[in-house]
Amino acid sequence: MKLKTARTPITKRLMSRTIIIALILFFASMVCKAQSKTTEALQQKYSDSFSLFFYNNTLRMINQQEDKEFDEIIKDIEKMKFLMVKKGDNNVNYKQVVNDYKIESFEEVMTSRHQGKNFDVFIKERNGKTLAMLVLVNDDENLFVLDMLGSIALDKVTKLYSVMDESSDIGSRIQRFVSKDKKEESPGNDGK
Repeated sequence: MKLKTARTPITKRLMSRTIIIALILFFASMVCKAQSKTTEALQQKYSDSFSLFFYNNTLRMINQQEDKEFDEIIKDIEKMKFLMVKKGDNNVNYKQVVNDYKIESFEEVMTSRHQGKNFDVFIKERNGKTLAMLVLVNDDENLFVLDMLGSIALDKVTKLYSVMDESSDIGSRIQRFVSKDKKEESPGNDGK
């Protein structure tokens, strides 16, 4: 004997809603992974790298001086990954890193220097709208990656980096990470 299920209008609506919710959750999970594949690959390749992840509200918490200009700078950033790779023993091929980002459809839009560091800014657009922005900060010792979902004004890139670097909590973590190898390498130091 075969049981028949009644397909009432309520059952159909419930099934439709379930399918819609499942699709929304699926696409939402895709957006959450929207950071660049190259950034993820860099973090995996250089396991000793240092990374932080920020949403817009956590970026606001960095603004300890309650600087309205900083709030304006970050208003269009949905989320951002900060990655720092020490170049020391890590043979970082900067040209290859840039090429990998270009393969992901990032387009170079600006290059500048600030406090001895080179800043290369890339954007990813669709239909004239900036979807993602990437800032590579490169110096002799480190490669910093600011991988953003969203964007900031191009003339404010160095300000964002400076505020992050000067933030008491983040800046101290960056300095500890940078100085970690220097302490270990200094003569007479047993790494303690």
